[in-house]
Amino acid sequence: MNLTDPVADFLTRIRNSMRARHQKLDVPASKLKAEIARILKEEGYIANYKPTEENGMKVIRVYLKYGVNNESAIRDLQRISRPGCRVYLGKNEIRRVQGGLGISIMTTPKGVMTGRQARRENVGGEILCEVW
Repeated sequence: MNLTDPVADFLTRIRNSMRARHQKLDVPASKLKAEIARILKEEGYIANYKPTEENGMKVIRVYLKYGVNNESAIRDLQRISRPGCRVYLGKNEIRRVQGGLGISIMTTPKGVMTGRQARRENVGGEILCEVW
């Protein structure tokens, strides 16, 4: 299966798994997806993740997180920059997501980080997605 946008596929798998109330999901591994999963864990949107191997293929196993009334920690996630339409932001253009309730995930020259960290580090970059 040839994917043109593996990040969008990753986000869609998370979205679908949360709507179906799954506890965990596996996605084909990549460094970028591992970094996105790391940020989602640090920000408290997923319970955990771990790189593992399934049938000789490297996968990232993502453990989803649910609140008290079984509502998911992630309300929604949205892909911003796509292969067909890249979106780059300067350090002064990074805005708050959902009035500060969500996060944006960016690739910057200093690595993958949240929009908040990018503002703090004074760097811009490509905005991959927003999560709230």
